[in-house]
Amino acid sequence: MKKKSVRLKNLSVVFAFFFGILLSNSSFAQKTSDSLSKELALSELVVKSTRANDKSAMAFTNVKKADIQKQNLGQDLPFLLNQLPSVVVTSDAGAGVGYTGIRIRGSDPTRINVTLNGIPYNDSESQGVYWVNMPDFASSVQSIQVQRGVGTSTNGAGAFGGSINVNTLQLNKEAYGEVNTSVGSFNTFKTNVLASTGLLNNHFVLDARLSKITSDGFVDRASSNLQSYYLSGGYYGDNSFVRLNVFSGHEKTYQSWNGIPEALAKGDAKGLDAFIERNYYDENFKKGMLASGRTYNFYTYDNEVDDYAQNHIQLISSFKFSEHWRFNPTLHYTHGQGFYEQFKYDQKFADYGLDNVTVNGTVIKRTDLIRRKWLNNDFYGAVWSFDYESGKKLNANIGGGWNKYDGGHYGEIIWAKYASNSDIRQRYYDNNSVKDDFNMYVKANYELSQKLNAYVDLQFRTVGFSMKGIEDALQEINYSKTYNFFNPKLGLTYTVSPSSSAYLSMAVGNKEPSRQDFVDNAPKVPKAEKLVDYEAGYKKAGSNWNAEVNGYFMNYKDQLVLTGQINDVGASIRQNVDKSYRAGIELQAAAQLNKKFMVAGNLTLCKNKIASFTEVIPSYDDSPNEVNSFKNTDISFSPNVIAGGSISYLPYKGIEIALLPKYVGKQYLDNTSSDTRKLDAFFVNDLRMSYTLKPKYMKEINVSLLVNNVFNHQYESNGYTYSYLYDGKITENFLFPQAGTNFLAALRLRF
Repeated sequence: MKKKSVRLKNLSVVFAFFFGILLSNSSFAQKTSDSLSKELALSELVVKSTRANDKSAMAFTNVKKADIQKQNLGQDLPFLLNQLPSVVVTSDAGAGVGYTGIRIRGSDPTRINVTLNGIPYNDSESQGVYWVNMPDFASSVQSIQVQRGVGTSTNGAGAFGGSINVNTLQLNKEAYGEVNTSVGSFNTFKTNVLASTGLLNNHFVLDARLSKITSDGFVDRASSNLQSYYLSGGYYGDNSFVRLNVFSGHEKTYQSWNGIPEALAKGDAKGLDAFIERNYYDENFKKGMLASGRTYNFYTYDNEVDDYAQNHIQLISSFKFSEHWRFNPTLHYTHGQGFYEQFKYDQKFADYGLDNVTVNGTVIKRTDLIRRKWLNNDFYGAVWSFDYESGKKLNANIGGGWNKYDGGHYGEIIWAKYASNSDIRQRYYDNNSVKDDFNMYVKANYELSQKLNAYVDLQFRTVGFSMKGIEDALQEINYSKTYNFFNPKLGLTYTVSPSSSAYLSMAVGNKEPSRQDFVDNAPKVPKAEKLVDYEAGYKKAGSNWNAEVNGYFMNYKDQLVLTGQINDVGASIRQNVDKSYRAGIELQAAAQLNKKFMVAGNLTLCKNKIASFTEVIPSYDDSPNEVNSFKNTDISFSPNVIAGGSISYLPYKGIEIALLPKYVGKQYLDNTSSDTRKLDAFFVNDLRMSYTLKPKYMKEINVSLLVNNVFNHQYESNGYTYSYLYDGKITENFLFPQAGTNFLAALRLRF
């Protein structure tokens, strides 16, 4: 605790010093009201260096605040991006609130780089993104850019499937107040209050948001209690600004990480009987499963919860110090702390470092207990960029960042039926991880001719990672590894006409293994991954339509792929494969048919293959492990077809009715391409209706209704599988059912 308080004190001094320098800048105090249009453009400058543009020769989609707001009725941010190309989303609780996930081109969140105002957000150890830690963050978002493939050089973990670049830096010229309330199925309730001072004295602005979301979830007991706030204060000058963001999220979710047996999800009575028999469950257990059906949750302990809080501080600024140069320095600090609590039945004392118990001469080797697994971490650093605009042929960015993560992991026994030699809150494992991440990049767009533009992006990244202590299986971990990566990216964009262009690019990405990869594969050390991504595309726009086609070939070396198995806390286990690839074509089009009808759609057709994959099925009887080899097999969770879109009808001013279809092809649960281990394809349609009024006595009144899965399609969007040998081969598939027809209704009042 002393260590953390000293660090916070030091950071506050740095922030104060940095802020003082800014306010003393003479040019900063020369702000005039007629330069407000320049200020409004400043909102995008900080993220400019990590975002793609029309001359970056890569596939990306920009999502504006108005589009986010239409869908933002209470679901997590991944669900607001569901209609984008090559995107698949999922929800543990089945309705988009609580733990949710997103995949881009089949790549899971550990390979999707996420930045908030240019600051890395991916967890440094797992490399995943937990949107549940930032409830209702979408209400503070100004814009999002989603890049597919390696994308541009950015800060944080390497992008192997895509990047999500989030910007919250909006300058509100006028003061406002806003109240949003949503209610819906499964006792879902969301409320937030937003306010802004507007621009005060042509210099200052203060924005604030306070949010609360609760939901019972579609799955039994998969409840969520989510709270958050966002505060942002800024000082704007002539072509320069400083902004201090302070925001926090606290989530408490009942665990629904196990999914349900496939037989229960499919209504297979015979298969369910076989599952219950081979796992030695009793008749009462079967009755409980049948009574709940698709909403069944294995966890019944009343405090089987995940309880985690995360606090962020960002000091963001931008200075224009000459006609051609701009400097964008940022400091950041994040502290996270929390646990998940579990009731564990019939645990071995030895697995917790405890002695057996003797009662009346009988040796007792097992006990029921309740444990908490804690995470206490700090993440801090700086990111920066210099932007150069010549006004002629050359535009360039020089940037980078240094970030440090310090994370403590430990487990406590807070209750046991037989205490043995334990104390209350007995700490049975304790370890620490430290990760340093430094990168520098240089990017340039150069106009070779009036029609041909070249893009060059060179990044050097070095990562140092160390782990020490005792892990949860009581294994000693002592790893220290440094990686050095060079990630070049090259592209050409050809302007065919004022309304059409074509591009071609090659990008290299390298990525270090996650902490869990080291733990799950111990004592074997997993290899770093390498990706060479080739992209080519063509864009065309008319007066009331636009279309785009993009082809890609993503060639991997030593990619870490899912084995299909999970560890004891439900996380997926990965292993290296020598050669693999993803190849596909992405089609997009949108058109305004007339004043009342608009249509938009996207389609991804792809192949995702592993050249050679070896499956090892462990034996729990006297037989040897089974080893199976596969050639040219499909990568798990990588559908060959993904489609989305919208059909919008505007019958009167202020009224919009939109149908949002989404199709996802079948997905394999592991890399064996076995139809006995897969998620079925699904086709889901959502219906969104909204009515907006702008009366004289307030700025806006909006009433919205979102009906998800309007045709009540039964489907599963995620799952896992494992096999073992015990008097024959046994395969268990577990799936995560998503809700049938459900709704969210919202009222927005803006003053």
